[in-house]
Amino acid sequence: MISQAIRLARVGSRSELAAALLMGLGYPCVMLAALIPNVWFFAAAAAVTYLADRYLHHRGSYVINRLGRVRAGLSIRFLLRQLMVILLLARLDLSEGPLFYTAAACFLLFFGLQIPHGALTTLIRLRRTMPVITRNVDLNAVRIPDAPPRVLMRRSGEKMLHLDIPAMAGLLIAAGTGENAAAYAGAALTLLLALLYVAALAPYLRRSRLAPRPAAVLKAVDTWLSEYQPTVVLYFSGSNESAYQGNMWLETMARIEGRPLIIMRERGLVPQLAETSVPVICVPAGTHLMNLDLSTVRVCLYPANVGKNIHILRVPTMKHVFIGHGDSDKLASVNPYSKVYDEVWTAGRAGRDRYALADVGVRDEDIVEVGRPQLESIESGTGSLRNPIPTVLYAPTWEGWDDNPGNTSLLLAGENIVRGLLAADEPVRIVYKPHPFTGIRNARAKAADARIRTMLEKAAAERAAEPRWVREAERTAADRSAAEAELVTIGARLAELAVVGRPGADEAEESRVSLADPAREAEAARLRAAWNDAYWRSFGWWEHRTVTGPQPKLYDCFNESDAMVSDISSVVSDFIASGKPYAVTDSAGLGAEEFRRQNTAVRAAVVLSNGAGELGELLAAVADPAADTLAGARRELKTYLLGPDEPTSMERFNAALRALAAKAEARNAGVAQRIGDQAVAVPDREADSSGVGTGEPEATASAVATADPDAVAVPGGEAEAVEAAEAAVASEATTAR
Repeated sequence: MISQAIRLARVGSRSELAAALLMGLGYPCVMLAALIPNVWFFAAAAAVTYLADRYLHHRGSYVINRLGRVRAGLSIRFLLRQLMVILLLARLDLSEGPLFYTAAACFLLFFGLQIPHGALTTLIRLRRTMPVITRNVDLNAVRIPDAPPRVLMRRSGEKMLHLDIPAMAGLLIAAGTGENAAAYAGAALTLLLALLYVAALAPYLRRSRLAPRPAAVLKAVDTWLSEYQPTVVLYFSGSNESAYQGNMWLETMARIEGRPLIIMRERGLVPQLAETSVPVICVPAGTHLMNLDLSTVRVCLYPANVGKNIHILRVPTMKHVFIGHGDSDKLASVNPYSKVYDEVWTAGRAGRDRYALADVGVRDEDIVEVGRPQLESIESGTGSLRNPIPTVLYAPTWEGWDDNPGNTSLLLAGENIVRGLLAADEPVRIVYKPHPFTGIRNARAKAADARIRTMLEKAAAERAAEPRWVREAERTAADRSAAEAELVTIGARLAELAVVGRPGADEAEESRVSLADPAREAEAARLRAAWNDAYWRSFGWWEHRTVTGPQPKLYDCFNESDAMVSDISSVVSDFIASGKPYAVTDSAGLGAEEFRRQNTAVRAAVVLSNGAGELGELLAAVADPAADTLAGARRELKTYLLGPDEPTSMERFNAALRALAAKAEARNAGVAQRIGDQAVAVPDREADSSGVGTGEPEATASAVATADPDAVAVPGGEAEAVEAAEAAVASEATTAR
């Protein structure tokens, strides 16, 4: 029943549900106490509302969001509580006394001070917002001052409103004891603190404390671009939940030939970007992006098909490549949008065949097989177990944007899969890693995810009480304790390394100080590897585990597991790189034969029905290599899906970059030559008063043979010549597309 209430209230925990209930009951109690009237009942109810409200705010509760939508936001709730104090005083027959007027005057002045406070915080934020956010880009050409102290700006409205506490406390004490001095002192303290808060903010509106003007920042970025001269861009845009799509390419970008650059479009994604030494520029406005000097870029890589891609697809001087964020048999892997790119890079032959079968307009000659450079960290299976009992990874994908029952196994098969693994004849350790998008669209998927987590928690508790595992836990207690201590130490150091510059810096200040530091990056990489090792040692090899968040990474879970159960997604294709047994769930009920026919990655898989009765076949293959009848098929499928082992994927990726960059250079040189050779007729100058023309020859438009074909030099600046040159560029761009 409690679980159902949590789902209905859309809160994340029992404590959050309790806080929501307390706040919901607290305000009626405040009103009741004011009407009775009862000072101490009022004080207790008001304290409950303060505490519950603050807890829900700091948890980022959905309840707070909903209250704001129905005009019961934070300011209204504080005002209601203050009005109830005035009602309480009136009900206590104090409406004609100084206490009543003190309360009214204090709250009126207090709300008056909130106007300049709100204006100051809003203006400071707006005027410290730069048109771009950068990482590893030197912006010393412009002066970016330090941000205001975090204590002043973080949750500023909430902090200002809570300054009414001294006045509230003083008024209630005075009403209960008759000592008006407490009310005067409380009101004075509230107003003094509010005035000091406003005064503390005012200096940060000085010109010297604000961010540089947008034009100056954009000029500095262009200056840096002209010095750095990027050649390859990873262009990434998406929702707040899609950061993983760009993060998976960061290590590859750091290893490519040339000068890489990452261009992002959403400010909210920048804090989620994993650490990288590659320069990053986030440009939210399309007009600013279009005006950036990207004339040296020859290849632009796109990990996702999103609407904002058009803002850079329009640039003809670079070649555009869809690289995706995974290789799978999902319909997204053959999106018709892909034909807007110059090339589509797939991992192996399977991707090429997938487009041919889909017939969505992507030409075979525009497809290049480059492998998957990210998979180099995946360890190949040896045929033997890592631990005394097998570890099975269950990594379902999310529910998707439609209601196709084949999208995810969570809805129909998830609990059966976990139940079947828990009931296996021989003990199995389950590692459960749901997709980051799970439950964002379908409440049933979110509920199924919650039930699976509960099942694993219960199973882990039951296993911990069994004599066999109790003895094992005692034997390994010291090692696990040491690993837990390592996690704390390593985590603290990683947190220190993650903070570049001053704690509490805003976007502008972080753009100034976030420069690449090879020594720091090397230490962070070493510590992350040590953290991953300590994580898996911090709990028993027999203990079930739910893994969420960015750490440990999915591929680390691959390496820790002996087999995997998943759905049709890139997770399956990536896991095939390990060569280990795997199972895929036929949630749509197509039948094993048809399911394999429609989905390439299933050809070497154990096919599970929604009842998961076929799990025994998977577990048998894990326990005994002789029973693994699909081992040969997996080896063949690995080559078909991901390409050959030699040359390496990184070598193939760089070769594809070189080839496409050469095509871009050839195209740009051809356009420059054609425009340069084009004769553009310019009308004769106006005849003089005698009616005789100047007799000057026709002007010729000449293009500067540089990397930028748009840089056209026109003698005399004649408008007709400019138009002709632009038309020639546009015509060539259309032909190239």
